[in-house]
This record gives sequence, structure tokens and C-alpha cells, in this order.
Amino acid sequence: MAEAAQNLPPVQEIFDPHSQAYLNDPVPQCLALAERGPIVWYEPWQAWIVTRMEDIMACWKEEPLSSDFYDWEFAPRRPPADEWSNFERAMIGHSLLADHDHHRLVRRVTAPAFSRNVVDAIQAKIEPDVRRLFDELGTPAVFDYKAEIAEHIPFISITRMVGIPEKYWPEIKQVIMTFTAAWNPTISDEERESARQDSNRAIDIIRKVINERRGRPGNEDDFLSTLLKIEAQNPEFEEWDIITLILALIGAGSDTTLVAQQWSVYALLKNDRDQIAKALASPDAFANAFCEINRWGVSSKMGFARYAPHDMEFMGQHLRKGVMVLMMPHLKDYNPAYYDNPEQFDVERVFDPEVMFGYGPRYCIGASLAKRQLYLTLTELFRRFPDIELAEEPEKDPDDHNAVVFKKLLLKTNA
Repeated sequence: MAEAAQNLPPVQEIFDPHSQAYLNDPVPQCLALAERGPIVWYEPWQAWIVTRMEDIMACWKEEPLSSDFYDWEFAPRRPPADEWSNFERAMIGHSLLADHDHHRLVRRVTAPAFSRNVVDAIQAKIEPDVRRLFDELGTPAVFDYKAEIAEHIPFISITRMVGIPEKYWPEIKQVIMTFTAAWNPTISDEERESARQDSNRAIDIIRKVINERRGRPGNEDDFLSTLLKIEAQNPEFEEWDIITLILALIGAGSDTTLVAQQWSVYALLKNDRDQIAKALASPDAFANAFCEINRWGVSSKMGFARYAPHDMEFMGQHLRKGVMVLMMPHLKDYNPAYYDNPEQFDVERVFDPEVMFGYGPRYCIGASLAKRQLYLTLTELFRRFPDIELAEEPEKDPDDHNAVVFKKLLLKTNA
């Protein structure tokens, strides 16, 4: 067995998510990587890759690894507390990267902020802005969905969801586009520091909005108002937890939302038209359909990063302190051991469990909000242009570090 493994080509020869071959069709490379075993060393990233869903779910649930970016062996120096800016107070001291007990407390007490009633209320806030965006578009023969619609949605959604007054929109727009770069392990130190400074400016605005809201409490039903009510009832939940949760929404709803917008439209237009009506039959139907869109598209390049908090044994391998471990659930997406007829696009496919937004204690807090704003935008698109179709096969952009995305997405309205 060992001799057979030695005769295999290097992993980087069968898997390279930055290659043109991966852009053209990631499926063969994903399946080939998964066949190498449950945990694989990937030299180009100096990281271990966990390939099997059962192991990924166990890691999410039991949390043997750290989710703290500063625990990465190549991360910048973790600043001592007396040197923290607002960014470090949020990202080190509170709920995103806090100790497990505090993280679970935050998840428990904030559950009402993600209830169906709150999500419905937030949709009502976003809907007029989405309609206005389409009104401004008009009825062109052809338009670029990415530039005209998709790139605007993250900003509209986040500001309305959180409850940031429009007077602050120009100041906070930059961080919505760059926030996730603040802990992206694949970019330069200069890019990361620029994103960190954007985040500090955004935190200043968030704190100002919180103070204004406390001075003039009203009947707002946005995310911030709900969190302020939770804070008043839970002494262990404080303002910095609110700030960190808002930053988490920005992180979950910025570049990832842009990718989701592109692939949702592309998948629905690339496949049988009867899938569109099924996918948009209701918010719940779309929540399931989006899992299928994500599975069918295989847009991920990397995965969920974790770090060894100390020298340790993990899945039969010795991990040195600080080494990156990547969870890659998308490797299973065309594996017939997981899905019947994986080549078929079926928005009614059953996902049990549904793990697109994570699993266990680290399940994405903004999952329901993300799926609802996608549903709202796509419903408006197909209501306005029921006969819309792809104007051309979109060219994929090789420069994105994290996902397979399109340079543009030209649609023909047939209006």
C-alpha cells in the first residue's frame, strides 16, 4: 500500500484550483483529490485538506481546531491587548473568535435575531431597494447582471438588514467590499492591512449608530434593534458582541453574496426552465434550491480554514502548531456515493443534513438572511423578465482567490 502511494503523482499535479482546467471543470480535480484519502497534505498552501464530509462535520461539531486567524503559523503577529485597535477588539476579544463557551452563549441568546419574523421584516426593508434597482435598469435588450444588479445587492442587503441609516452608506460601503480580506490567508500583508483599516472605520460608524439608536429607541425591527433588546436582557452579552455579529454579517454577506448571485442566475438559466418555477415557489423552496445551485456549480476553490492550536494528533496525522487545516465539503458534490445522479440539476433534491452554511456551533449565523435576499432578487428578476436567457456563455475570472466567478454575466431580456 505504501509503495502504491509513493508511485502516485504529487497532489498539486491532480489538484490546482487556480488552473485553467479547474476553471473549465472543477469536478475531476475535486474527485481526484478526495480519492487521495481523508486528509491530504497540499504543499502549495502549506495546509492539510480534510476531504470527507463525515470528518468535516465532526470537526465543526467538536471544534478540536482553532478558527482564530492569528493562530495560523503565517499570520501577522497577534498584537497584545494594549495595542488593539477596534478591529482586534472585535475579532480577537469577542464572539467570532472567542472561547467556545462564550461563542455558544452568543449563539443561544441571539437566536431571536434570526427568527422567521425578523427575516420577514428585513425582507420588507430590502424589497423597495431591490425594485428600485430594477427600475433604474429599465428594459434593456441585453445587460450585465453582475455589474447592474449583483454587485449592488450585498451593500443594499447589509445596510438594510443591520439598520444603518443612509447618511452613513457612503462611508461604510468600502468595508462591505473588502472586509473578508482582513483575514484572508492568500493575499498580501498590504492588502490585508488596508482591509483592516477599512474595518476600523466601519466599526467607528457602527458604534456611532448604536449610540444614536440608544438615544432614540424606537420600534425598528432591524437586526441591530433586535440585538440591543437582547443586550438589555443578557448581562453577559455586550456591545462588542453586537459589533462582532454585525461584522460577521458583513463578512458572510459581501463577496460570498456576490458569488451566490452570479451562480444562482447562471444555474437556473443553464438548466431546464421548469426548475425556475420550482425554485422560486416559496422562500423555503428556494432555500433548498440554493443548496442544489451551490452543489451543481462547485464554485469553491478553498474551503473553511482552521488552525492547529498546538502540536497535536489529528485524523492519524501529526499537526505542528499553527498549521492550516482546510475543510472542503464541496469535494463531495459530484460524488455518487453522496448524491444520486450528481450530473442532474434538481432543485428539489433532498439534502440531509444541509451543510452548505456549515454545521454545529459554527453554522453561519446569516444563512437564513442570505437565502432570503437571494430569493427576493431572483423573484424580481424573473417577474420582470420571464423570458430572460443567457446572452452568451460567461467567461470565468481566473483572478479570484476564493471562488470560480464570472467576469460578467450578460443576459438577454427578450422584453
